[in-house]
Amino acid sequence: MKPSFYVTTPIYYVNDVPHIGHAYTTVAADVLARYKRLMGYDVYFLTGSDEHGQKVEKAATTAGETPLELADRVVKRYQALWERLGISNNDFIRTTQERHKKGVSQLFSLIMERGDIYLGEYEDWYCTPCETFWPETQLIEDRCPDCNRPVEKLKEESYFFRMSKYQEQLLAHIEANPDFIQPKSKRNEIISFVKEGLRDLSISRTTFSWGIPVPGNDKHIVYVWFDALTNYLTALGYPDSTAEYGRFWPANVHLIGKDILRFHTVYWPTFLMAAGLPLPEKVFAHGWWTVEGQKMSKSLQNVVEPNMLIDKYGVDVVRYFLMREVPFGLDGDFSHTALIQRLNSDLANDLGNLLSRSTAMAVKYFGGILPAATELTEIDHSLQEKTSAMIAAVDKFMDELAFSKALQAIWEVISAGNKYIDDCAPWVLAKDPAQKDRLATVMYCLLESQRIAHCILSAFLPATTAKALASLGWDGEISRESLAWGGLQEGTTITKAEALFPRYEA
Repeated sequence: MKPSFYVTTPIYYVNDVPHIGHAYTTVAADVLARYKRLMGYDVYFLTGSDEHGQKVEKAATTAGETPLELADRVVKRYQALWERLGISNNDFIRTTQERHKKGVSQLFSLIMERGDIYLGEYEDWYCTPCETFWPETQLIEDRCPDCNRPVEKLKEESYFFRMSKYQEQLLAHIEANPDFIQPKSKRNEIISFVKEGLRDLSISRTTFSWGIPVPGNDKHIVYVWFDALTNYLTALGYPDSTAEYGRFWPANVHLIGKDILRFHTVYWPTFLMAAGLPLPEKVFAHGWWTVEGQKMSKSLQNVVEPNMLIDKYGVDVVRYFLMREVPFGLDGDFSHTALIQRLNSDLANDLGNLLSRSTAMAVKYFGGILPAATELTEIDHSLQEKTSAMIAAVDKFMDELAFSKALQAIWEVISAGNKYIDDCAPWVLAKDPAQKDRLATVMYCLLESQRIAHCILSAFLPATTAKALASLGWDGEISRESLAWGGLQEGTTITKAEALFPRYEA
């Protein structure tokens, strides 16, 4: 039986338009999911939409539609974008689906039965855009510390979750599991936050109606974060352990933006502890994208729209740029100049040019029929060893979610291929009939090294890989086994590859 691997993105809020930040998390999750499938895992990859709460209710009223009509309209934008980006998710959860509502009610009831949810009264400063209550001590100049918008004083009856009870247990878990919160800087941030003291959390609202009713008291709506976080369970069929839930929970990794770190590393694990459920193995918070050095904002009209990037540069260029440009976990800056530089240098010059040159020579010197390698010399062994070493390096970097380092490791083999051509000079060998066997060996090693590189690149650039492998005449299944040297068979038909990535002239 294959080992299981469960990866999630956050569920995206339907009061938003998909931008580069949403695409970034989702492409990262897709690369990880594709890579794990390639390595023989049974993968469950989840994304979805967060559709409840006061913000959605207000926006729908303003637009003259029901909250569900708004959600139905906006969710299509996300689904269409994921399709264009080649996202291979197994499921798309919507918090308005019955399966989700049922699971949220079950989890709420279970924690209540265990004595960790109680009814009380809440009075504090409320930020509607963040859907968060704040004590006065945390306000900055009477404004929300997260979004800097005005807050209002609200007093309402509320159900509370005994979060304070789990402070020591949560700290002990973080200490005992160094990989639970990544990167390390974020782990330290959460440890300090928890050590300052956890308060009980208000987890119901009575001031609006768009949400999941509290079991047994429908005057109250379940707090949007309790509702949203539970999607990671409900998509698997929780609480039914015969469904995917029994196979895939706990999640191997939740990929999130750093703005929702606290909800995923304080609220979510304490909810799970209270319910007696296993905690996710890892929560990885990536950085934010700025645009040409400025924060993305609607008012500056500098929000980078992924569909526009795909139209202009092509899907695999966008995927490559997002995964290569910035170490995952750090903030990054988007600019068209940087993207064009990556496209022309890494993709057109290095990757595309190597394949075009190599396949053209195979057609010219051997009529497009792959010869057998005879005796390997030191330079051939060196290329073979570099290719094998790349596989181990990529595996290590993918486990660390170091996507840019994994791509660097693959590009070392691409560069080695280009250097190998220059060093072996096939055009010189071709002029000497006595060097026919040597030329055959050079062509074989050159093409086989690229076949392996493109197999592993399929996680990052699925559309490009399909084209590259077709020109190499290889139609086997891409798997861990396909990364072994010797997959290309003598007699395979090679066709001259068209430019994988035409250069972009700005």
